[in-house]
Amino acid sequence: MVMYNIIDKKKKGGELTREETEYFINGYVNGGIPDYQVSALLMAIYYKGMSDTELLNLTDIMAKSGDMADLSGIDGIKVDKHSTGGVGDKTTIAVAPIVAACGGKVAKMSGRGLGFTGGTIDKLESIPGFKTSIPKEKFFDIVNNAGLSVIGQSGEIAPADKKLYALRDVTATVDSIPLIAASIMSKKLAAGSDKIVLDVTTGTGAFMKNIDDAITLAQKMVVIGEGAGRNTVAYITNMDVPLGIATGNNIEVIEAIETLKGNGPDDFTEICRNFSAAMLNLAGKGSIEECALMADQAIKNNSALDKLAEMTRMQGGDDRYIYDTSLFDKAPYSYQWISSSDMYITQMDTEQCGKTAVMLGAGREVKDSRIDFTAGIKFYKKTGDYVKTGDIIAELYSSNKEKLDTASRYIKNAYKTGSSRPEKQKTIIAYITKDKVIKY
Repeated sequence: MVMYNIIDKKKKGGELTREETEYFINGYVNGGIPDYQVSALLMAIYYKGMSDTELLNLTDIMAKSGDMADLSGIDGIKVDKHSTGGVGDKTTIAVAPIVAACGGKVAKMSGRGLGFTGGTIDKLESIPGFKTSIPKEKFFDIVNNAGLSVIGQSGEIAPADKKLYALRDVTATVDSIPLIAASIMSKKLAAGSDKIVLDVTTGTGAFMKNIDDAITLAQKMVVIGEGAGRNTVAYITNMDVPLGIATGNNIEVIEAIETLKGNGPDDFTEICRNFSAAMLNLAGKGSIEECALMADQAIKNNSALDKLAEMTRMQGGDDRYIYDTSLFDKAPYSYQWISSSDMYITQMDTEQCGKTAVMLGAGREVKDSRIDFTAGIKFYKKTGDYVKTGDIIAELYSSNKEKLDTASRYIKNAYKTGSSRPEKQKTIIAYITKDKVIKY
């Protein structure tokens, strides 16, 4: 087999066979095929796209390029949730305990944050003592007993994706929908869960800025999941505004805990209820409507909160923090942005909000950046809200006074204001299965 012929075939719109895809993926991972030839193929894929068969083959081969998690040691149906990223997305920290409290099993491997998108692992590690790197046997034991465990990715998961993504990043092929779908789903398939709920975000704080593109990406990922024998559904959610009120690390954990106590912000509570219902439905616990009521009950009777405390305790964390959030460290410096006039918030640049949180120390500018667990932002006013003179629009936190001063100026560029109320923002935009797209 010759790489030149594979590039030429794709350039002319041909469909790559599984053997041809295996040849170029394995050859690239092993160092036998040079960057410049794979770059040419990626650009051909960018322009010519991929059929569903090609996409299934590509994703499967990428997933199998490294370690494949075997979760057969965990009893029952394992359900995973994955988000394409956003600002204030602490969903796993609330949803996994709700699902576990209702009898589901969540064995989740999550990542760290890089850039303006936060990472679940960083957030959980803001709970004193919480360990996200544990032996496989203990991971299985925790899920079997508590119903949930969230750990960092271990081993070599989908190394083909890591190499391809680095190349896409420097060859202007990052925004290819089939390549995005294969990148995300190769890691999900390698993670081993039986069922998958996807959260595809769209808007200024998301990778997919356009709703139609987000729907197309979600459909492709559902096709891959179903084709691999994993029941998969997807939600399209709004990232034109930060999710919830808090973005940061320990303040997001606190918000997730408050949501499990029934005191969460409306948009975050809505997403948690819907995702929990979808995961429980895939796990065979009832209809979507029945599962949503189960989720409500798990919050009302504190069983979901108890599950979060149980996981925390079993992973070495201090579960007192789950029941008493006043124990969390607080940033030594804070800044309140107070309105000097009456107005509406007409628009937010969510990516810029996320970048402000990174400036404060809540995220990583480079891979080795140190996280400030106390840094972050609370958005007291968001798009559509009316602001009166003297109201607090946002509050910023940091352990570094200089960073706080810089960020307090930068955050103001993320907001647009006006005298007229803007159109109300939807939190959930669409729900996608293998058979249909339901728009809300």
